[in-house]
Amino acid sequence: MKKSYVVVGTGGRSSMYITALAKDFSERCELKAFCDSNQKRMDFYNEYISKDLGHPPVPTYKNHDFDRMIAEQKPDVVIVTSIDRTHHLYICRAMELGCDVISEKPMTIDAEKCQMVLDTVGRTGRNLTVTFNYRYSPRNTKVKELLAKGIAGDIISVHFEWLLDTSHGADYFRRWHRDKRNSGGLMVHKATHHFDLMNWWLGSSPETVFAMGDLRFYGKANAENRGTTEFYSRARNSELASKDPFALKVTDGDRWLKGLYYDAEAEDSYYRDQSVFSDGISIEDTMAVMVKYKNKAVMTYSLNAFCPWEGYRVCFNGTKGRIEFNVVESSYVSGHHEDFNMPGMRELEGRKEALVPEIIFQPLWGKANVIDYEKGDLGGHGGGDQRLLKNLFEGVTDNSLGHAASHIDGAMSILTGIAANTSFKTGLPVNIRDIIRF
Repeated sequence: MKKSYVVVGTGGRSSMYITALAKDFSERCELKAFCDSNQKRMDFYNEYISKDLGHPPVPTYKNHDFDRMIAEQKPDVVIVTSIDRTHHLYICRAMELGCDVISEKPMTIDAEKCQMVLDTVGRTGRNLTVTFNYRYSPRNTKVKELLAKGIAGDIISVHFEWLLDTSHGADYFRRWHRDKRNSGGLMVHKATHHFDLMNWWLGSSPETVFAMGDLRFYGKANAENRGTTEFYSRARNSELASKDPFALKVTDGDRWLKGLYYDAEAEDSYYRDQSVFSDGISIEDTMAVMVKYKNKAVMTYSLNAFCPWEGYRVCFNGTKGRIEFNVVESSYVSGHHEDFNMPGMRELEGRKEALVPEIIFQPLWGKANVIDYEKGDLGGHGGGDQRLLKNLFEGVTDNSLGHAASHIDGAMSILTGIAANTSFKTGLPVNIRDIIRF
């Protein structure tokens, strides 16, 4: 018997799940409905699944009709891919109405909403899965295997550097993520990936967080300080934007960005192509964090959103040696024609060759070794997306390395970022146990 699903939130990220349900896993799964605040976006996806995937259109419900959708469609699982600040609303209500939930990361954006989710899981007994696709990447899995085997001994300290480039990094400052009330900032929206990886790699959870962050590159004031004198609010129909390499330029031939956003503007006044050098940006682009974990390991972490290349470097210092992990990724623009699971889209993410070998182990004494691994067919998030989807829709057959993430994992990943946001404001370290109750 097929398991039935509805999708709440039909922006760019939902395409991965919609395509999986309507095509790749349609023998096991039934896509029953869409729910969104914008009818145009739902209509776009119905046209997509009908014309491109041969799947019949599904009923659509506006966000205020969520309860009615659940009552009429009776889904087994609700997939939440809405704007981050609304995740907790749909997660909690779906569980209260008897459904299990799959939520895009981040699970939610602040401690109060996180507590609501945890309490609702406990009260209803429903299952909540948070989709950390980076865990499933073959390269990240190999690092987990090495650490689990103890090749470097007990890990004492870690340095973790993540770079977002002037395409992908800039994109967070063009869209709704630029308002911290929507996304929790990059410490929550983006770094939840990274903090989850570290929790998973170390087999531990954060205890104390201290952080500093600021908006130093994007935003109007920063551009003015660098001598910029001409500004625009959005790229569409702007002569100034046509000369700006940071502007999002959408043509009539760009089916996805045009269909999901340009053609949907009249309904909700959401502008996908805002200037990264305009006012109204309340998130940081430069962040540094220190974390002490329950197992006594200490991590130094940095995230910068305006770099010339995209990727990450992680160095684990242990009692038996050092693991160095280097990844160069291809950037992308969410919802653009190179996005994942749309014809010709996003399959190059994570495929560029690293500047140095990806995984190196240096014992305390002796020669450094390059560690190889089975790469397989890469795709979105370094090959993580397809492996994640297989686990979600076909079931977990081997969780020996703990790939499948629970609501506790979802909470632990965002609590580092939530604590970092608090530390930004206060200048003080934050104890995780002071902001959440398990």
